[in-house]
Amino acid sequence: MSVGLKIPSSIFSIEGIRLSAISAGLYNKKRLDLVLFELDKDSVVSAVFTKNKFCAAPVKIAKQHLGASRPYYCLVNAGNANAGTGQEGLDSALKNCQKLASLTQCDFNQVLPFSTGVIGEEFPENKINTVLPELVKKLSSEAWLDAAKGIMTTDTMPKVVSKQLRLGDSVINITGIAKGSGMIKPNMATMLSFIATDARLDKQALNKLLEVAVNKSFNRISVDGDTSTNDACVLIATGKADAATIEVNSGEAFTVLENALVNVFTELAQAIVRDGEGATKYIEIEVDEGETNEDCLAVAYQIANSPLVKTAFTASDPNWGRILAAIGNAEINNVEISDVSIYLDELCIVRNGACCEEYTEEAGKEIMMQEEIKISVKLAVGSAKETIWTTDLSHEYITINAEYRT
Repeated sequence: MSVGLKIPSSIFSIEGIRLSAISAGLYNKKRLDLVLFELDKDSVVSAVFTKNKFCAAPVKIAKQHLGASRPYYCLVNAGNANAGTGQEGLDSALKNCQKLASLTQCDFNQVLPFSTGVIGEEFPENKINTVLPELVKKLSSEAWLDAAKGIMTTDTMPKVVSKQLRLGDSVINITGIAKGSGMIKPNMATMLSFIATDARLDKQALNKLLEVAVNKSFNRISVDGDTSTNDACVLIATGKADAATIEVNSGEAFTVLENALVNVFTELAQAIVRDGEGATKYIEIEVDEGETNEDCLAVAYQIANSPLVKTAFTASDPNWGRILAAIGNAEINNVEISDVSIYLDELCIVRNGACCEEYTEEAGKEIMMQEEIKISVKLAVGSAKETIWTTDLSHEYITINAEYRT
C-alpha cells in the first residue's frame, strides 16, 4: 500500500523529449518493463549515481558515456539489475547500447543504460534487443505515465510530478518520474529518477541545480537503511522554452528555477517514502537546535533507521523511550539528555530529557494512529536544522523481501 500517494491530474510534456514503454518479457507476467527516453540533440544532461562500491554494469557504462559524449537516449529496464554479473553484464549492456545506436543512427556512447531489479541474475540482453525496434517506433511526447509504470519494481504506484512556472514572460515546464520502494537510504538508493525541463541552461548551471536538488530531496529519505547498486538521478534541460539561457547564480531566474526543481525533486523523493515497501506510516523527522547540520542529520537518521522505532510506529505504540534511545545512539558531541525535547506533531512527549508533565499515553496513541506523523527533536545546542522523511517497518515489508524472487 502507499500512504497518501496520488497520480497528478495534469502531466506536462517537455518539448524536446519523447518517451516510450513496452513489455520485453522481463517479468513472469506481462507488464511494461522497458523504457526509452529520446532527447533533443541540443539537450544538456547531468546525472548522479549510487555510491555503492559494487555498482552495476549500466552505472559504470552510463558514467563513461556521459563523460564521453552528449547523450541522445536513456534506455531503462526493470526486472533485472545487471549487477554482480561481471564482464558478461558489461558486454550485454554495451550490446543494448550498440543495437539502439544502429536503429537511431547515433553513436553507441550517446546511449545511457539504466537497470533495476534482481541482483546477480544473467542479464536478458537478447530479449531487450529483440524489442528495441518497437520501442523506438512507439516514441511519443505524451508517454510520461507509461514510462513511470515501466521502471517500477516493488512500487505499488507510478511516481510522477509535473509543474509549470513563469520566468518573466516565459512558461517553463518541469516533469519527472521516479521509482523506488525499498533499499532506500541517503547517498542515493535503489531508485531511478528522470527529471526534464524545457528551460535553457548551460552545463555548469545544470550540474549545480542537480547537486542542490538531490541533496535536499533524494539524500534526505530512508526506508530501510540499505543503499543499492543501481540508483541514478538524471536531470535534462532541452532548452526549448522561449527564455534566455540561465547561468549559475545569474539572479532571480536561477533562484526561481532552483526552488521549482527542488520542489519537484522533493515531491518525487517523498513519493518514494510514501510508497515504501509495506509502509503504513509516512514519517517526517525534524531535528532542530543542533550544533551542526551534520549532527542534525545523524540524529534524524538514527531515529529513521532504528527497527525498534519503526516497528513501534507500525503498532501505533507511543513508546517514546525508543526515540530517546535512538537519539542517544547518534554519534554527535555536545548534547545532554537534560536539554533534549521531543514532539509528536504538536504534542510534547519529552521535555528536558524526561516525560513531559502534560503528556498522556492516550494523546500519544491518538497521534500514532495517524498515517502521517511528524517527529520533532530539539537538541538545544545550536541553530542548525534538518528534515528527512521515512516510513515504519511492517510485516508486509518482510513478506515483500522474503518473496522478492518467487
